[in-house]
Amino acid sequence: MRWARPLLALALLVGRALQAWPQPVPTDALGIIIAELDGIIHPIAAEYLTGVIDDADAAHASLVVVILRTPGGLLESTRTIVSRMITSRAPVVVFVGPSGARAASAGFVLTVAADVSAMAPGTHIGAAHPVSGTGQQMDETMAKKAAADTAAYVRSLADARGRNVMLAEQAVLESRAFTDVEAAGATPPLVDVVAKDVDDLLRQLDGRRVTRFDGRMITLHTRDASRRPVSMTRRQQFLGAIADPQIAYLLLMLGTLGLTIELWNPGAVVPGVAGGLSLLLAFFAFQILSVNVSGVLLIVFGFALVVLELKVPSFGALGIGGAISLLIGSLMVTRTVPGVVVGLNVIVPVVAVLSVGILLLGRLGLAAQRQPAVMGAGAIIGQRAVARKAFTPGGRAMVDMRGELWQARSESPIDAGASVRVTEVNGLTLTVVPDESPNDRGDSVWKA
Repeated sequence: MRWARPLLALALLVGRALQAWPQPVPTDALGIIIAELDGIIHPIAAEYLTGVIDDADAAHASLVVVILRTPGGLLESTRTIVSRMITSRAPVVVFVGPSGARAASAGFVLTVAADVSAMAPGTHIGAAHPVSGTGQQMDETMAKKAAADTAAYVRSLADARGRNVMLAEQAVLESRAFTDVEAAGATPPLVDVVAKDVDDLLRQLDGRRVTRFDGRMITLHTRDASRRPVSMTRRQQFLGAIADPQIAYLLLMLGTLGLTIELWNPGAVVPGVAGGLSLLLAFFAFQILSVNVSGVLLIVFGFALVVLELKVPSFGALGIGGAISLLIGSLMVTRTVPGVVVGLNVIVPVVAVLSVGILLLGRLGLAAQRQPAVMGAGAIIGQRAVARKAFTPGGRAMVDMRGELWQARSESPIDAGASVRVTEVNGLTLTVVPDESPNDRGDSVWKA
């Protein structure tokens, strides 16, 4: 027991020494994480990029490279990404490429906020003036407030990164856009590097000193660093595709059409299931994109007017009004992402095809409903038969109908061999009346 205390103290000292000893660096340390975003900046894109930076921090990566191609997106999602970029352990490089790509609107903000901003030859950035994310026109005061707020945000980022504050502000207030030559040639520049591809970018960054957002200086070593690309998960790819305004709009229109067909023809099942699924996906997408409720209501109202055109004789007024309502609602719904517009070349054909399709299918459905039944009790009523025996008032006898022998009853006297017509079906018993009219339905009368 007298050796227990010294041994315990020695064990504690060894444990503390091991904790203070430098930990081995993971095998992925000093590597470069490469992500690629091609599309709209929305919450799914923000989840992807912030997740990439989290992985880079966990792997002790030395650099994060984001290859960016975007028409724009939501400002709140952009702020989320920028906040994570600023707190990243590894410097973040935003590379607008390859040649011919752009980083407009929200993409411009990400480019300005990066530790290192780079562009490929033939690319452009800018046009970052804020617009309403619901598709509604902002009044002059609100528009000025939104522009001033975004301009101040971009100025603060540009100033912290040592970039051209005046040009950054003009990109917001005047919607200016800049080519790679203009951005790199400005004094001070908007971007740090012009590179033809990622390999060229990393060659130029090797040995470069970068000032982080908190003022720390870091020297980049990219020559022999390993690279690890990180792609979106399948879930993110699926949700990102649905969150595209064009896909969300098509899902909304197809879903409404499917439910309209199901309500018009209950029991069809397939249109109802497909329509309900499409609508749920569309509503999920518009929840991400901040849908304009008025636009959705106009689309539903338009469908209702087109359907009423089939029932109410309006000489085309309801159909035309429904098409106009669909068009206006579509324009309002698809203006949900700043910098991303679903063109009239998509909206007009969709509205025209759906309106004409509903009218044509509806008229065919009405014509089919007017046809006489060919199965069940409805097909028997009105058929002609021949009495095999005489009927007494209220009595029963057998009749031949279409080669089949049926039990029948009649409230009127009927002679054997006389022609009768079915007026009612009760189980397996027919109710018949004498009939002397010609066989206008073309039914065959079988005589025993």
